[in-house]
Amino acid sequence: MSPIKLGVVVGLTADPMEALKKPHDLGFPTCQVTCWREELMTEQMADRLAQAAAAYNIEITTLWTGTPGRTVWNFYDGPITIGLVPEWTRAYRLSVLKKGADVAKRAGIPSITTHVGFIPESPTDPAYLGTLSALRELVAYCQERGLEFWFETGQETPITLLRTIQDIGMDNVGINLDPANLLLYGKANPVDALDIFGQYVRGVHAKDGEYPTDGRSLGQEKPLGEGRVNFPALIAKLKSLGFEGALTIEREISGPQQIADIKRGKEFLAKLI
Repeated sequence: MSPIKLGVVVGLTADPMEALKKPHDLGFPTCQVTCWREELMTEQMADRLAQAAAAYNIEITTLWTGTPGRTVWNFYDGPITIGLVPEWTRAYRLSVLKKGADVAKRAGIPSITTHVGFIPESPTDPAYLGTLSALRELVAYCQERGLEFWFETGQETPITLLRTIQDIGMDNVGINLDPANLLLYGKANPVDALDIFGQYVRGVHAKDGEYPTDGRSLGQEKPLGEGRVNFPALIAKLKSLGFEGALTIEREISGPQQIADIKRGKEFLAKLI
């Protein structure tokens, strides 16, 4: 059997048992849990989340920790609103990401993941230096708790992400590769990106999409197998790199169609792994 497991992204709610029922009912052995609500990042919630994971026998591979405040997913407002790059909200968001690390530690989740933002290309840019300082503080905080910190790919080019990881200089840093995001943001072909940062990939969002067609808006997300991500080549290259993490399906719609697409995506990926 392949060491690569399948999973699905689920959102944390006030009832973790309800949240983890989704991967259980869909037959996934793993999931990533996303949390954008600071009020849910408590010791009590961590305990209840761990209990739900044990009850359903679900492995939570990472706590995807969202950052509070205005966040706009486009090319104009995105650079000034997403992640740790915007200086005006960096300190507060750093404190929230630390809360996410505390929850992950208590719940037995091995890592946290987030979008850092549009990391500047120039390593001498003051915004890069400030972001790097915050990241070093966060990664050290995770390291003290036995956790890894994973970058969600998307807003930065692969070489900028590689440089950032090298500049952080700690061994508990990894990448949650979202191949569709590399397309949606027009940053790279995801298969080729593995040649640059493949050694750091610890998790993968199984998501598909297209390149952008204008300079203001992201490209369009698609059901697995209907976009431009070459999943057969991507998974083959991940295997050649020794990847043994999870392929976690993310479908950014809601309702019955989301469930139908997830089920089809599961069948699609099972044949490839």
